[in-house]
Amino acid sequence: MIVLDFERSVYELDSKIQELKNLNTGDLSLIEDIKRLGNKKKKLLRKIYSELTPWQKVQVARHQERPHTADYIKGLLDDFIPLAGDRLFRDDVAVTAGIGKFRGISVAILGHEKGRDTEDRIKHNFGMPHPEGYRKACRVMDLADKFKLPLLTFVDTAGAYPGVGAEERGQAEAIAKCIDKALRFQNPIVATIIGEGGSGGALALATANVVLMLEHSIYSVITPEGCASILYRDPEKASEAANALRLTAQDLIKFKMIDEVIEEPTGGAHRDPESTIKSIGEKLRVALFKLSNMDNLVSHRHEKFLNMSRNC
Repeated sequence: MIVLDFERSVYELDSKIQELKNLNTGDLSLIEDIKRLGNKKKKLLRKIYSELTPWQKVQVARHQERPHTADYIKGLLDDFIPLAGDRLFRDDVAVTAGIGKFRGISVAILGHEKGRDTEDRIKHNFGMPHPEGYRKACRVMDLADKFKLPLLTFVDTAGAYPGVGAEERGQAEAIAKCIDKALRFQNPIVATIIGEGGSGGALALATANVVLMLEHSIYSVITPEGCASILYRDPEKASEAANALRLTAQDLIKFKMIDEVIEEPTGGAHRDPESTIKSIGEKLRVALFKLSNMDNLVSHRHEKFLNMSRNC
């Protein structure tokens, strides 16, 4: 497991526990020591994760071992059929799209995919979509609207890809059109911030009736590094920028930018992906049930986002 700087003390305990397990031959005193260190580790993890700074939450949100969109699809959906391409240029694998069954209900799926190891992350462009990724999302929304399917989205991106080619192919227009399409979508939309939610690249898939957010995820108008470069002319001051951006789930629920914070297992989602996926599945079930009984979902979505500006 990748060890974050502030988790070093936990890693040391893990190493001691493993050493004792390797030595253990049934000695009762060793078994007691392993149990004692295990309890100490749990308490330490609970303390560390209850006191995370915004910058530490950024690091947790970016942890490579957090569950990805692909994990949620595998854990929550049956009969998933992936959909590829925007029918205009090419397929963008930074955005995963498709249809499947969630708890017996047919749904459409959109989500950012960062990839896991270095090779996979390069393939997925680190979860930063090109314009064709957002145009693929629009195509899937059109399909879902046609067949009256609810839409579930999973947000995990530092932002849309800012390269020259993406700008030449209309990145800003593609994002704007995706947001507009979501605002006009006739069926329920539930978005979940599962890791990093950055800028308009995240908002394009987070324009929803209900926005859920994992406890140690982040959601902001710009990355801390980008903000530090602009405000302080120094990307090394990213930790200061993280404090100023109010990007944590705890801040955003106070500002009514999201609807619910989903508790993560002790030590973060990366320590227990299965439990995290199960928790999100239950929250999605509840959200879809409530929205299924709601009239005029389009007006509800419009008012939700208009109220954000009114409350600022």
